[in-house]
Amino acid sequence: MGLETRIVPLFEIIPLPWAAPDPEEFDALIMTSANAIRHGGTELEGLKPLPVHAVGAATAVAARAAGFIVASIGEGGSRDMALPADERLLHLAGRDHRASGAATTIPVYEARAVEGPGGLDAIGNCVVAVHSPRAGRRLAELVADRSRTAIAAISQAAAEACGPGWKRVHAPPQPSDAALLALAARLCDSPDP
Repeated sequence: MGLETRIVPLFEIIPLPWAAPDPEEFDALIMTSANAIRHGGTELEGLKPLPVHAVGAATAVAARAAGFIVASIGEGGSRDMALPADERLLHLAGRDHRASGAATTIPVYEARAVEGPGGLDAIGNCVVAVHSPRAGRRLAELVADRSRTAIAAISQAAAEACGPGWKRVHAPPQPSDAALLALAARLCDSPDP
């Protein structure tokens, strides 16, 4: 998009030990993050016969690349997924997650806060992309001088979690990576509040 970017990870993704249940007990998987695939390890192999309901396009791409069949792709957050009501669903998630409506949820990874992430001192006069309410809360804990920094948040909940005092805080109408990046680009092009 022609923007100068800096990556400042607020969390480190850590795989958790887990054991896959018998796939015969379920009709499908719910994956609300590509991290479930990236960090699920060898236990995922036995679940590959189950179709995946993916929260969005990035998670669907990761699921297909890992050998899963994707049954549906959501266009918003986990609450906007059109999940079949009559199926036995297994949600492979992070330790901190929103309830998906699945009968069974197994945490397969954890997003641990990075202590003193480098690069935050350079965010003045920038637009910061915030991907979750948890990231918004963490950013608010770490940044005292917010007056010169704009926030492009993936959702209204993520925007609210950032707290007050930022130069501007906006969220796109649809919570997707594409909408978030388009919003960030617009905010970069219009520096006035």
